Amino acid sequence: MIKVGISGCNGAMGRVLTGILNQTEGMDIVLGIDRNPNLHENIYPVYENASKVDISCDVVIDFSHPSVLEDRLNFCIKNKTAIVLATTGISKEQEKTINEASSYIPIFKSSNTSVGVNLIIDLVRKAASVLSDEFDIEIIEKHHNKKIDAPSGTAYMIANAINEELDDSLTYNYGRGGFSAKREKNEIGIHAVRGGTIPGEHTIIFAGMDEIIEIKHSALSKRVFADGAIKAAKYINSKEPGLYTMKDLINEN
Repeated sequence: MIKVGISGCNGAMGRVLTGILNQTEGMDIVLGIDRNPNLHENIYPVYENASKVDISCDVVIDFSHPSVLEDRLNFCIKNKTAIVLATTGISKEQEKTINEASSYIPIFKSSNTSVGVNLIIDLVRKAASVLSDEFDIEIIEKHHNKKIDAPSGTAYMIANAINEELDDSLTYNYGRGGFSAKREKNEIGIHAVRGGTIPGEHTIIFAGMDEIIEIKHSALSKRVFADGAIKAAKYINSKEPGLYTMKDLINEN
């Protein structure tokens, strides 16, 4: 039995994750951490921050906020607990903190835990390597009106994968506006839409002379992210300290 802690358990993703984990054989939620510990009734104890947790677990799944990253990592390092980081909006400085922490504990990091999204990233890499000389590349991401970071972490994952494939030769152009918005050759356009209850949609456009190729992923509910996070938790539970991604999980399976 894998004992799980949920960071951000009373948020929208935390509630979905709780529901699915309660029906998942071989996994047991033993604790939650949330800045609003009394917001919902839970069948497991909920703590306001990780420093107050007095029970152990095997893995923490984090869908909370970058501001509490250090609190969660300190708890996991102290207790030798694996962690799945599914939080977006992590800064470059925090990336360094995560890399340092991975020397002590197994960390699974992904801005998007959907297996489907991570598969299309491989497709996008291949398309970029073949088409980049003659095709312009644009990314459009759509999310619900309560998402606080833009562009999305997934949009950055996609853009970074393309740029890595092309030896980091492209710059990022966010939005565009005014009267000098003509597209430059060596750029990726990244555009964010916020509205309604859209769980998440990402479209990568390769626009060439008289032809357009689009690669698109649409999440129809938050369940796809919870399912992926659970797969990640199972995967990382048996790993040695280090930094792991969805690419590692897909390749090993």
